[in-house]
Amino acid sequence: MSYAIVGFGKIGQALAHAFARKNIDVTVASRRSPEELAPQARAIGPTVTAGALQEALKADIIFLAVLFDQHAAVAKALPNWDGKTIIDVTNAFGVAPEDLDGLPSSAFVAKAFTGAKLVKGFNHLGAAKLATDPVIEGGHRVVFLSSDDEDAVPAIDALARELGFAPVKLGKLSEGGALVHARGQVWGPLIFQDLFKKQQ
Repeated sequence: MSYAIVGFGKIGQALAHAFARKNIDVTVASRRSPEELAPQARAIGPTVTAGALQEALKADIIFLAVLFDQHAAVAKALPNWDGKTIIDVTNAFGVAPEDLDGLPSSAFVAKAFTGAKLVKGFNHLGAAKLATDPVIEGGHRVVFLSSDDEDAVPAIDALARELGFAPVKLGKLSEGGALVHARGQVWGPLIFQDLFKKQQ
């Protein structure tokens, strides 16, 4: 399985730290050139490689870590997304519900990525928390996962565990997933909640 992070701002870099801690290879890309990203990528760890967007999009699992209003531009980079799984890390805070066709933000994002399987996840923690080791004495930091593609969730669940997190499945995007979606000027009730699951 191959991994990429599209977007290399605070959230993208935080995710890269998570991969580096576990020595898992990941390609990072953004609107900046690979040459511009390379020093930051190297500083995070040897398994983090800066690449062009088209190179990053060859990955099987892609973290979408751009600003919400940039997702459509990323989606246009491929004619179809068959065989790809997108982890939507975006938050649509400040976007009016009517601008999302009344859909949960991730369902709206999914429409742009024709053929992809989309999982909402890793979006409820701020960058500073996301960047720190999720393995805390006695437990693991929780990440929430939701998707309308149920068969996409197990792979993301396994990746979250490999990265040291404790994944909690919330079901479909319009059901439990609504707990971690922003709507207009309102954050979902689980956004910014720093929760831990005790080791069994």
